[in-house]
Amino acid sequence: MTRKNFQFTSESVSEGHPDKVCDRISDEIVDLYFREGVKAGIDPYQIRVACETLATTNRIVIAGEVRGPNLGAGAVEDAARAAVKDIGYEQDGFHWRNANVEILLHAQSADIAQGVDALGNKDEGAGDQGIMFGYACNETPELMPAPLYYAHKILKNLSDARRSGAEKHLGPDAKSQVTVRYENGKPVEATQIVVSHQHTDESLSSDDVSRIVRPYVEKALPAGWITPKTVWHINPTGKFFIGGPDGDCGLTGRKIIVDTYGGAAPHGGGAFSGKDPTKVDRSAAYAARYLAKNVVAAGFAERCTIQLSYAIGVARPLSIYADLHGTGHIDEGKLETALMDVMNLSQRGIREHLGLNKPIYARTSAYGHFGRQPDADGGFSWEKTDLASQLRGLVS
Repeated sequence: MTRKNFQFTSESVSEGHPDKVCDRISDEIVDLYFREGVKAGIDPYQIRVACETLATTNRIVIAGEVRGPNLGAGAVEDAARAAVKDIGYEQDGFHWRNANVEILLHAQSADIAQGVDALGNKDEGAGDQGIMFGYACNETPELMPAPLYYAHKILKNLSDARRSGAEKHLGPDAKSQVTVRYENGKPVEATQIVVSHQHTDESLSSDDVSRIVRPYVEKALPAGWITPKTVWHINPTGKFFIGGPDGDCGLTGRKIIVDTYGGAAPHGGGAFSGKDPTKVDRSAAYAARYLAKNVVAAGFAERCTIQLSYAIGVARPLSIYADLHGTGHIDEGKLETALMDVMNLSQRGIREHLGLNKPIYARTSAYGHFGRQPDADGGFSWEKTDLASQLRGLVS
């Protein structure tokens, strides 16, 4: 039986966290190839990007495999510098203008390409094998787990304040963590709150940073969640002046739990950032979230986990699994059949249904790939709930 009374914790990191700087740069490269590919008249279904970024003290290394427009190293370097500038890094040890940028991109392997590309009667295959999970629950209006949703919201509030100039002493690098107490299966209060935030004035103490940060935390959390018993940890180690890749080396793909469900659901293991949507690590994880969210939005369950599995070069999923965690009102086997009916879950089918062949990825690189509002240009299309009524018709 599912536990009803417990505490659960999730963390988030800001766009200035070293790993998130790398995620942002890698996703900017994906967007660059789609944007410039369209200008060059290249079929977006033929564009391939698998881009990894490493960042450390005034050094950025970009490596990986690409296919598409013939972009020089200068265009890639400009995209990387623009990303770092937008994040806000102008420190002596990590500056958008002064960092050494090394580009190590090369053509995609022909062996991989032959498995992915459509040829004759062969449909486009998945870019790799793997398992992907999607999850949704009714703990928040966005159908996300509460601890992660509010950990993201805290940092987004602080980022907005920093970018607007309202908080001039905050730096780009930050982390948050929220422990939520559940009663009868529902989130009711925050028992522990952790925020570590970089500051640009070296003289600031933890108490000084706490006075800046606490109002934004209080604004982020639901009324009544902060109580006299809530324990606060603001910059618990003291000074946090040196931040970003100057303080800690960053690498693409090291914050996969932050990117997804904060540990409340399984993760297949594959990172998202830096990958075009032929990589099912990304596109099928988006599809699985889309399906799970529509199941909960349709009122079939309070919680839903969807698993999809793929093999490299094989177009359609090998399996689909739905788990309603004992909260469902329908047969899960029947639901699995209905999900296959409402969406073509081949690699190409996902890209078509969700409109993924677009420069929409840089915006996903911080504050979660899920629980966001769909954008007018197609960004976060996997957050729509437009399948709910169709699902009701199929399984009612």
